[in-house]
Formats: sequence, C-alpha cells, structure tokens
Amino acid sequence: METILKNEKDNIVEITMTIPAKEAESAYDMAIGRIGQHINVNGFRKGKAPKSVVERHVGVDRIQQEALEIFLPKYINQAIYDNKLDIITQPALTNYSFEYGKDVQATFVVETRPEFTMPNYKGLSLKAEIAPADDKAFDKALEGFLNQHASLELVLDRPSNDKDIMVFDFEGTCNGEKIQGGSAKDYALDLGNSNFIPGFAEQLVGHNIKDEFNIEVIFPEEYHDEKLKGQPATFAIKVKEIKQRVIPELTDDFVKKSTRFASVDDLKADIQNFIDSQRESLKKSAAENSVFKSISDSTKIDIPQTMIEREISAIINENRQRIAYQNGNWDKFIEAQGGEAAYKSGVENEAKVRIKNSLIIDKIAKEEKITVEQADFSNRLSQLSAAYGITPDQLVKQFGQDPNFLSGLSQQIINDKVRNFLVENNKFEYVEITSK
Repeated sequence: METILKNEKDNIVEITMTIPAKEAESAYDMAIGRIGQHINVNGFRKGKAPKSVVERHVGVDRIQQEALEIFLPKYINQAIYDNKLDIITQPALTNYSFEYGKDVQATFVVETRPEFTMPNYKGLSLKAEIAPADDKAFDKALEGFLNQHASLELVLDRPSNDKDIMVFDFEGTCNGEKIQGGSAKDYALDLGNSNFIPGFAEQLVGHNIKDEFNIEVIFPEEYHDEKLKGQPATFAIKVKEIKQRVIPELTDDFVKKSTRFASVDDLKADIQNFIDSQRESLKKSAAENSVFKSISDSTKIDIPQTMIEREISAIINENRQRIAYQNGNWDKFIEAQGGEAAYKSGVENEAKVRIKNSLIIDKIAKEEKITVEQADFSNRLSQLSAAYGITPDQLVKQFGQDPNFLSGLSQQIINDKVRNFLVENNKFEYVEITSK
C-alpha cells in the first residue's frame, strides 16, 4: 500500500492511499456475495444470482461502497499506525477511485491532537487556598443530629415563636382575586425554615391557637407567576396547632436505640471523623485546583477552531438537556445569561478551558502510563449504581450499549487518576483565606 500524507490547516491531515487491485477485487467479489444473500432476483435463489445480474439489480456504486467498507478500515488503521498519527476524530472518506481490476485510490481526512510542550508538573511547591476550619462544626453537627431525632409536642400555653411548627389554614388574594394555588387546609410550616414569600412566616410568630388574622406580603419581582410579580397580597390565616421540638437528652441509652453506635463517645468520634474527612477532601480539592491551574497557566496550546466548535455544541446540548430535565424554559435561561451573544461568549470560553484541561490530562496520562483498569470500571460502576439506586448489572444493561457513556466513564477515571497523581507528586502549603 502506498500512502501520501498532506498536512492541512487546523491540525487536519489528508491521507491518500493506493490499495492493490487484487485486494480490491477480492473485497468487491465478497460484497457481491453479501448483497446477493439479501436480495430477491427473479429466476435465481438467494445468493445464487451471477455477478452481472447482481450488478444490474443493485448498481455498481452500492457494491463498491460495500467493498470499501470491507477493506478500507484495515488500511486506514494501518496508515494511522505507521505514521504515528494521534487522531481525535474518526477518519472521513472524501474521495475515491474504484474500477474493477485496477488499484483503488482513496482519500481520507482526520483531525489530529494539537502538539504542545508540557511544563514541569512534578516536584512543584505550591500554595493551595482553603477556607478556614469552622470551630463550631462539631457542635453544629451534634445539634443537627439531635434536631433530627427531636419529638414534636403541642403548645397550649403560649404564643408561637420562630422555632415552632405551626399548623394553619390560609387563603390568599391579590388585587381582590383569589390566588390560584394560594390556599390550603391544615398546612404545617416550620417557622424558622420557611421557603414561603419573604415576610409570610415572620408574621405567624406571636399568635395563639384558634387565632384568626390577616397578613400582608409583597410577591418578589422574580416570582415565577407573571401576574403576581411585585404585587401586594393578603392571606387570611386560621391557626390550628402550634408544635415545639423537644430535643432528646444525649445519653448512651438514647444513642443505642437511635443509631448503630454503642455510646455517646462512639457517636461523637464518628462525627469528628466525618468532619476530619470533609476537611481532608477540601484540602485535596484545593491542591488539585492549585496544581492544575499552575500547569494550565504555564501551558500554551493552539486549539483548532473545529475543536472549539464541537465543544461549544456539546456544552449547549448538555445545557439544553439539563434545562429540559428541570422542566425549565430555554429562552428564559438564555435571557438570564444576558442574551444569546453573552451566553455564547461564555460557552466559548468554557469550551476552550475544557479542551485545554482535557489535552493536558491526556498528555500527562500518556507520559506517566496512567490507564484504566477493569477494577477502576467496577469501582466506578458501583458508585454510579448506588447513586442511581440500581445494581451495577442494571446500570450496564441500561447504559452499557451507549459508546458515549463508556468513553465518558473512562475519561472520568483517567481525570481522577491524573489529579491524584499530581497531588501525590507535588508539595502544597495550605493557606487559609476568608471570603470578602
């Protein structure tokens, strides 16, 4: 096989191959046999029609296409291997000359990975910025645990406060009309953790059981219902019950009954271990971000526009799917981004960052011989299946036939391994910063 390579702009390589006539003839005859097995020709059993009859029946072009699919993959793969091409797109056939009994000429184009020089990425001494540790984290976690196990008791002898749960009826009106979906019976609201309109829960504080009264609120300007945006509204309230949380006493007996731990000390040790592990995860993430930013800032890559355009399309499709999954409106999403021009500009910047990061990760993985092992796949599938609430086998059955799922999973594993490698092979000074 004779191969001619021609470098075009934007990392496009044109490959022209000459395939010996004997190979092409063999593939053509094989294609005749394949096609003949699936067509009906009067006077002949399937697969028994002569070559000339099959050619007249389906046309020479179709037979040539079938023949090309038989022998071209082997030759194009060989050309890529022999010329050490690091391709990032599937080869695209742009032209061919196929005449039975003669050598076949075929021309492909492929896009290759941009070449760039990696800076030093091992043995660096870097600073990693991290938020200060929360001195009250343990107390907050323990308080949260006790609140989760609190019981509710009816309040009969005092007005409501902002820590109570109130059960009430309400009916809302705006501009003299009832608000659609603005009424309910026996509604229970945590007065200290309300997601109602601002000012609603606050006005329920200080009232007793059986009280009936009105509260006045103003709907936020960003409210989802156009008719109610910024509008004043009145809600008629009737208090049914007031309940208070009763925090349990933290004793060994309570811990044994409520948890898998045998004592208060065991519970406290587990809470502290969780806080410590969160802190370590935060430090690891800060180290990853620090080293990756340092490498990226020191790396210059000329990214072809074709790669950028593909990544832009991928990001837009991802966002469209996410908005649709959340039952959102795409036009409103674009409006919230400052319009289509601003959105596309942001997407283009994101695309360049994603491509650059991906190229750096792939290059480090190649140089350090970081690969995906079967155990890596098994572990990641177990994590994903737990998140989806299904077994790993069910996950594979549902997504395993999607090549994008498998390639995406492999890329995630490589990303994690490279990031771990960078953290393990560099030194970090953790600097606590406070948000401004």
